[in-house]
Amino acid sequence: MGYEYDWWQMWQDIIVPLGFVVLGFFFHAYLTKANAVAASKQAKSILEDAEKQAESIRREAQLNLRDQELKVHEKAHEEQDSARKELVDLENRIMKREKDFDRKLSLLDQKEQQLEQQISEAERKEQAAEARRTELDELIEQENRAVQKAAEMSRDEARETIMKRLQEALSEDSARLIRHAQNEARVLARTEARKIVVSAIERYAGEQANDVTTTTVDLPSDEMKGRIIGREGRNIRAFESTTGINLIIDETPGVVTLSGFDPTRRETARITLERLIEDGRIQPARIEEIFEKTSREVDDTIRKAGEDVLFQLGLQGVAPELVSLVGRLKFRHSYSQNVLQHSLETAFLMGSMAADLGLDPSVAKRVGIFHDIGKAVDHEVEGPHALIGGKLLRRHGESPEVYNAVAAHHHEMDVDSIYATLASSADAISASRPGARSDTTENYLKRLSRLENVAGDFEGVNKAFAIQAGRELRVIVAPSEISDEAATLLARDIAKKIEQEVRYPGQIKVTVIRETRCIEYAQ
Repeated sequence: MGYEYDWWQMWQDIIVPLGFVVLGFFFHAYLTKANAVAASKQAKSILEDAEKQAESIRREAQLNLRDQELKVHEKAHEEQDSARKELVDLENRIMKREKDFDRKLSLLDQKEQQLEQQISEAERKEQAAEARRTELDELIEQENRAVQKAAEMSRDEARETIMKRLQEALSEDSARLIRHAQNEARVLARTEARKIVVSAIERYAGEQANDVTTTTVDLPSDEMKGRIIGREGRNIRAFESTTGINLIIDETPGVVTLSGFDPTRRETARITLERLIEDGRIQPARIEEIFEKTSREVDDTIRKAGEDVLFQLGLQGVAPELVSLVGRLKFRHSYSQNVLQHSLETAFLMGSMAADLGLDPSVAKRVGIFHDIGKAVDHEVEGPHALIGGKLLRRHGESPEVYNAVAAHHHEMDVDSIYATLASSADAISASRPGARSDTTENYLKRLSRLENVAGDFEGVNKAFAIQAGRELRVIVAPSEISDEAATLLARDIAKKIEQEVRYPGQIKVTVIRETRCIEYAQ
């Protein structure tokens, strides 16, 4: 029992107090831990509040900083704009000063150039004066020698010397007067120039051409000649009576000839015969049928040819009868030159000349296209074709200046207007150009040669060349023999001699060339 008491007493004395101590420790630890947790939560809350305050302060600081930056940028922009404006103003002032400097420099350059020109002109005048003084000294010396020589001359020799000098002086004066008169005529005397030009053109009218009165038709074989003649010649008789054209069949192989003065009926007969040969059925009834059909076609062709030509010239108000007569010229030829084409060329030439002379080009073209209209019926009416044409135009309502010009363009009646002279000139130009007519090429070459020979007959002429189809003659003279004044007289003398000795259309320009070439070689 005593042993147990000790344990219990020991339990009460030691264990129980120790248990309370342990429990107190654990309770203290628990309280400490609870306080730590509460402190941690409080610290965490305080930390979060501090972070929120710090974030708010940071944001506020950023906003303030951004506002300050914006203010700084705005101030910088304002300062930059102000500086840029000052720079622009400065640049404008500099550019203005540069322009002023450039203008002043340009004025200085101009004044310098003027000064140089004045200096050069003064030097040139000084040189000219010096040359003139030298020339005068030489002339004085020559006169002194001449006086000394004259003292030894007889009366006749002195007279001859004086006359020679007077002639040379008068030649120079006359050349100057001619040149002055020509310049005044070109500038101030336009009306007189018109008369001179027209008068010059009128002198060059050419001759009238002959007519072509035959046409040949090719045959596929000589056997066709027998079929054309027909039994006892009935086909050829029917052909000639129907067409009014003579059909000539001879020994010439492969061809037959149609002869007649009416070019329209001759053309109709040619087409009829060609169609008969192509068809092969040659008999009187067939001949009449094809001829009637061909006649209508040729009439249409004639009318259309006349309308086309008048349309090209822009002419209106022409009577239908005159249109057909103009178209009939398509089948008329003079020296192998087609009369309709010749009339068209004449009309264009007259229109150009009339425009240059201040006349009415439409009236001139009307005269030109109608000037040979009499040739369309001259085989039916007696008399010159010009007078026949004038009567036709008068009958069909053309104006007096038109029909008078047509009737008078070969000078077979009095001329009442300048258009007749233009018609003569244009007619000659169209007929006389190279290649226009079969017999003009040889005459054209002879005319060129004659022009060169005429110029070569004068003294001082080295060479002469006829150029531009004979419309210009260039004459090269020796500068040591012909002076500038003498060259003017020479050109005039050559022109006069050409007018007297050479027949030509239009006008010929005479150009005298005088030049001096100085050549040296540097070795």
